[in-house]
Amino acid sequence: MTTKSNELVAAQPRKFWMRWRVRIGYPVAVLYLLLAHPTRHWIAMGAAVAGFGILIRAIAAGHLSKDRELATSGPYARTRNPLYLGSAFLAAGFAIAGHSWWAGGLIVIYFVVFYYAVMRNEEEDLRARFGTVFDEYAAKVPLFLPDFFGTGYMQPQAAKSSEAFSWQLYRRNREYKALIGAIAALAVVWLRMWLERRYGY
Repeated sequence: MTTKSNELVAAQPRKFWMRWRVRIGYPVAVLYLLLAHPTRHWIAMGAAVAGFGILIRAIAAGHLSKDRELATSGPYARTRNPLYLGSAFLAAGFAIAGHSWWAGGLIVIYFVVFYYAVMRNEEEDLRARFGTVFDEYAAKVPLFLPDFFGTGYMQPQAAKSSEAFSWQLYRRNREYKALIGAIAALAVVWLRMWLERRYGY
């Protein structure tokens, strides 16, 4: 089997999880809204947690040069998946805002099932692309939960210039879309609260 064929085979699981993450995400969102019973208090609490997730994602995006080099600076020195860590806080924020165990549980299950699989599949792509460099990085930095007590990943001296946060990378990665999407989603949750108060559903 050729190298190109191997790459195509390896990409299949990732495509599967990415495709179904989006397809199942829509009905999950609808079911979440049907099960949710948000109030101003819980929306405010959820928005604060979600905002923290947006901040984590923004910082991570400013250190990520997709398809060009392995990101190891900033939050990537403490966790290999700071973007998904931020997404976890986003999910937690909406679970809180929904003010429903059923709605919150649905969000948590969806996140755990799909995002863990996506993280593992993306790591296979990084390992194929960066080889031993990625293996060395992965041996020192945890997959998801940040390591705040270790030394973190120390970049080679030649790569020190890439440690600073870059607004250019933030814009190139279009991370501002996550902020816009979160605000729009919170607006929908607020509308759900208004409908329940106004019409009882």
